[in-house]
Amino acid sequence: MSGRVFPILKDYQKFSGDKEGGFVTVDCSEFDGFEGLDKARVNVPDIASLTIVPEGQYVTHRDELKSKVAPSPEQNETDEQAIDRIAARFSILDEMADAVATSKVRAMIVSGPPGIGKSYGVEKALEKQNMFQDIAGDKRKFEMVKGAMSAIGLYKKLYEHSGKGHVVCFDDCDAILYDDLALNLLKAALDTTPRRTLHWNTESRTLMAEGMPNSFEFDGGVIFITNIKFDNVKSKKLQDHLQALQSRCHYLDLTIDSMRDRMLRIRQICGAGMLSKYAMPKDVEEDLIQFIFENKHKLREISLRMVLKIADLWKMAPEKYKALAENTCMKPDRELKA
Repeated sequence: MSGRVFPILKDYQKFSGDKEGGFVTVDCSEFDGFEGLDKARVNVPDIASLTIVPEGQYVTHRDELKSKVAPSPEQNETDEQAIDRIAARFSILDEMADAVATSKVRAMIVSGPPGIGKSYGVEKALEKQNMFQDIAGDKRKFEMVKGAMSAIGLYKKLYEHSGKGHVVCFDDCDAILYDDLALNLLKAALDTTPRRTLHWNTESRTLMAEGMPNSFEFDGGVIFITNIKFDNVKSKKLQDHLQALQSRCHYLDLTIDSMRDRMLRIRQICGAGMLSKYAMPKDVEEDLIQFIFENKHKLREISLRMVLKIADLWKMAPEKYKALAENTCMKPDRELKA
């Protein structure tokens, strides 16, 4: 286990009693050797035995392990071919989001790493379809729901947007996929049957207090945006649930799986004008992107959000934005060795 890099789900905890050492709980769902598991405990002598690394270092480590097991066809792509592949996927995302917004498609699931612009195109398509509601000052027929979501919270959101033409988009609500009750509600909402009826079969003070029924017919649309790449999940239980979801709706994998793909996505979006609002000279923009490329293993995250953070620093202090980024956007050496 020494030298392996995992995403941490739960921080270091000491063993109870007189037993020395402790453990961390990690996400092992995408790694070979952990078949049937989505998380595992890693025992360590003490907290000093752990090294916290930036996201970029984890992504590179994961890519290296996967390439040793089964080299992907993408490894033989040129940069131009990879950018075209990624652009084509995002074009499909825009079309599918518009189809859900106009009730031509009931539901879709979008998979891709955080911070690459998954939600941007979806939200733009939904806003476009709600333009007249905005002009009239009426309530929008869609909602972007972000973050943690309980089963009862999911039931309430689906009820609020159960009418035809309504769409609820769950963005970064991956906790739903690990909750059996929430998963069953999501499956019912995504079902392909002509009538989709959702039930809450236990007594709930929350539903009673808000005057919500214990069952209702759902005729709205659902978009589920997730960071989980379904094909890489090793947990048999989670695999079964994800396959059930895929069978009920359209599933789009944005195929941004490697560090190289993330870097090319950043270059693609910047080339399309993401930084135009900063009015920075072209040579400065290229230098900023190169700075990100050179420091990809040190940055706290590799995302479009990080690009905008560093661009904000340039706007604030053009002469020393790199030094500011090193102190505010990267993990210091002492933190990496903690």
